[in-house]
Amino acid sequence: MDENKRKRLEAAGWKVSDTQEFLNLSDEEMAHIRFVNSIRDALRARRAAGGLSQYALAKRLGSSKSQVAKMDAGDPAISLDLLVRALLATGATVLDIADAIAPERVQAA
Repeated sequence: MDENKRKRLEAAGWKVSDTQEFLNLSDEEMAHIRFVNSIRDALRARRAAGGLSQYALAKRLGSSKSQVAKMDAGDPAISLDLLVRALLATGATVLDIADAIAPERVQAA
């Protein structure tokens, strides 16, 4: 949100906060959310870039299309283990996964 809009809202009596404050999440909880989201985003990007359908990825994983759809949607019932296995099934390497969860590594290189 831009600073002018924030100031206008606060002047009108609104409280402006971020997700962490709104949900009363700890720094560790936010780090976990960011970590899982980065894995999920990398999976979606690799699947799309490779022209891999949800069905095709499900077949590689020995899973169902609905499970892959849940991965894409960020369903919290999907384990981190399954997300990582799915990324590896798209051809990602361990370094690709490291780059996805720590993009500052890529920028520093």
